[in-house]
Amino acid sequence: MGAQLRVYKRRIRSVTATKKITKAMEMIAASRVVKAQRKVAASTPYARELTRAVTAVGTGSNTKHPLTTEADSPSRAAVLLLTSDRGLAGAFNSNAIKAAEQLTERLERAGRQVDTYIVGRRGLAHYNFRERKVAESFAGFTDEPTYADAKKVAAPLIEAIEKDTAEGGVDELHIVYTEFVSMMTQTAVDSRLLPLSLEEVAQESTTKDEILPLYDFEPSAEDVLDALLPRYVESRIYNALLQSAASKHAATRRAMKSATDNAGELINTLSRLANAARQAEITQEISEIVGGASALADANAGSDN
Repeated sequence: MGAQLRVYKRRIRSVTATKKITKAMEMIAASRVVKAQRKVAASTPYARELTRAVTAVGTGSNTKHPLTTEADSPSRAAVLLLTSDRGLAGAFNSNAIKAAEQLTERLERAGRQVDTYIVGRRGLAHYNFRERKVAESFAGFTDEPTYADAKKVAAPLIEAIEKDTAEGGVDELHIVYTEFVSMMTQTAVDSRLLPLSLEEVAQESTTKDEILPLYDFEPSAEDVLDALLPRYVESRIYNALLQSAASKHAATRRAMKSATDNAGELINTLSRLANAARQAEITQEISEIVGGASALADANAGSDN
């Protein structure tokens, strides 16, 4: 019985150490998600206004440009998947990967060849394990992305959208990331970055009672769109990276809190089992003492007779 008690005590010490680690990780994630939320709130208005500016230029001119004009028969598309470098975030990465696979399946059914670009080691490991082709990957900055990181990710995508499909370019650019809704809700979404859907943006502005501004183009609308194309892609990717980082930290905080609570419940269960084992051991020792005393008394009574 003593051996069983030692096993319980050893497991309690082990689970207690794990609980301390998960509690510390929960607190770290909680502090990081607040900073990430502030960055999301700061970058979202810029990305939204830049999108409205591009829409205004596109609707105010008849210029055909890859930013605003859809191909007659698109044959290739690029999909950018945003995941994290590290795990311990519940279903954060698996939900984003699942959304990317569903988008890829829809595009392939529509007759498009898909080039996949991945941000984050978790997404890259998933695709490498299944031996799926990846056009390019990026890692090392998913927890705290900067605008420079967004420019690095956007560069090959902009180059691909500006090329002809015969030369390896793409007709469409899609992005899959996890949108930060609240501390408890993060949703994996897919969005088409290029070509920009002018009707959807205009309809959204009409719904919000907003009027798109009028612009005079110098030197031409095409030159303006050429200048806006990299800024638009970079800003949208930067905002998506920040959304994904905030979502990852929130998911980590929630997962670590759940792990901490489960560890506490396991410690209570093991403590009850240890107490029961200790009580059983004490009871057995008392029984052995009483039994020994009784046997000794019987032996003495027999010798007196």
